[in-house]
Amino acid sequence: MKPLRIALTKGRLEKTTIELLEKIGYNCDEVKNKGRRLILPIGNNDFEVVLAKAADVITYVEHGVCDLGVVGKDTILENGSSFYELLDLGFGKCRFALATKKDTDFYSGYNTKTIATKYPNVTRAFFDDKDMDVRIIKIEGSVELAPLVGLADGIVDIVETGSTLKANGLEVIEWVCDISARLIANTASLKLRKAEIEELQKKLEAVTK
Repeated sequence: MKPLRIALTKGRLEKTTIELLEKIGYNCDEVKNKGRRLILPIGNNDFEVVLAKAADVITYVEHGVCDLGVVGKDTILENGSSFYELLDLGFGKCRFALATKKDTDFYSGYNTKTIATKYPNVTRAFFDDKDMDVRIIKIEGSVELAPLVGLADGIVDIVETGSTLKANGLEVIEWVCDISARLIANTASLKLRKAEIEELQKKLEAVTK
């Protein structure tokens, strides 16, 4: 049988996932010395790792070309969910926050607020829960800039330490939700390769508790 294929988000999530796989006994030398390769074996061909951008990890898992994926909850919330979320891996922790210029009374007045964000779906859901109508502008670069130049009343973004916000005269006025890395699975793979996936899940659970 072909090895289970796992899509990993390039960068920090990839590095920490590899550390976890080593902790549960798999040889990950090929991934650590990957060069420019994007598909790499793990262990004694137990798994195959596919390195991709975060949103693409979900695409590969949803379409079944990868059985499993490791991706941040932020990407899951923004990019849909026709897959199973198996496990909170407990790393890559940060939070979505609503932030504005310091000392702004964001909720006052009756005008429709404008929010800049890289995550329009997360933002829309957050304000829908409040029954609040907002105008959302999608930004690709530094969202902190939007309130400073008068493009938006506030931003919804991922906050780790808050130092970037502070440096730009912004402050968190409300936390939206917590984020961390998750193990996800293709729905068909979960039926067809249930035993293998469950075994890996159990081993990972044991080292992430």
